[in-house]
Amino acid sequence: MAELRRVRRAGVVRLRELELPTLARIAARVDLPGGRSSQAAAIEEVLRLSLSRIDAGTLQDAAGFSLGLAQGTRDWAAADRRRRAADVYRVSVERFRKHHEVVLLGQLSQQLAELAALPPRAGSSNAPRTGSGNGTGTGFATPPPYSLPATHRTVRAAAGGRTVSLTLHVHPVDLLRDVDVVVSPANTFLALPATYKSSVAAALRRAGARRGPGGEVVEDLVQDELCAWAVRHGVAGRAVAPGTVAATGAGRLAEHGVRRIYHAVTAVPRSDSNDYDVLPADITRAADRVFATMAAERTAFDPPLRSVAFPLLGSGRGGLRYEASLGALWAAVEAEAARGTSWEVHLVVRRPAAGDVVERLLGAA
Repeated sequence: MAELRRVRRAGVVRLRELELPTLARIAARVDLPGGRSSQAAAIEEVLRLSLSRIDAGTLQDAAGFSLGLAQGTRDWAAADRRRRAADVYRVSVERFRKHHEVVLLGQLSQQLAELAALPPRAGSSNAPRTGSGNGTGTGFATPPPYSLPATHRTVRAAAGGRTVSLTLHVHPVDLLRDVDVVVSPANTFLALPATYKSSVAAALRRAGARRGPGGEVVEDLVQDELCAWAVRHGVAGRAVAPGTVAATGAGRLAEHGVRRIYHAVTAVPRSDSNDYDVLPADITRAADRVFATMAAERTAFDPPLRSVAFPLLGSGRGGLRYEASLGALWAAVEAEAARGTSWEVHLVVRRPAAGDVVERLLGAA
């Protein structure tokens, strides 16, 4: 954190002038594709890699501006970068300095620590190179052969006294195929995000819409069904309790074998802000109700419902670590397995880093 604060004050354009022994050691530890010719360049690359591991959104945008990693900001003064980062959250510079900046630097620290803890990939070496660096003796990692991460992985874990197999998808949620139910995070007002957003709920809304010849939305099918659900249950325009699950059709996703979208209410909006609060207990409660809703609807479909895909609820705008979100989900999955049910469970994440965390934790389980 102390070294990140130095970087924030100086900006990446002045990395060569800073004493950053911890960041230098991490840069030497991490396999950087293509390698870097100097210690400062390696540190900048590992900072960018850590930033890319944070889910896209306000946190990632503000961190990019704050450190000068956003395009065109590397030579900005520290005050200008902080002001632009504060604008992302629409708060005062002082409020950003005291709260949001601490959070985003903490998130970057977490990602740096996780990068440093990863084992070297096959075919790579972390032996220092001779003749490189600035004389500090840290050296740099030899770049590994480039490889694409597996987008579909089978993970086996102990749950409910038996071994269960889960399918881990590492790709955008709208690329799911032949999964009966996809779980979509929702806020307590059941208000879906705009279709141009990058969230799971926005992607499912976008993919479920019916479009005209020019690509324009003709019917917003998922949104329309969710509004109808709210009217039927007498909660239109009012907040529902966290843990509520609203079941709707999947719109055009039905063409890809997705039959239902379960909108799991886990996000509680904060007043006068764009942020949410997500509690792990609400994730567990919502996941348990997903299984209960599947059991209730199962025989209404031919063939019966059998598979469900969960994203890591709360790990985006909710701010939860991947480990916290997975732990909350796993509590419900394990309880369901203990009952002897045989649901086919899928987990879907966008980033390989999140997939690695899931695979490591479930493998340990």
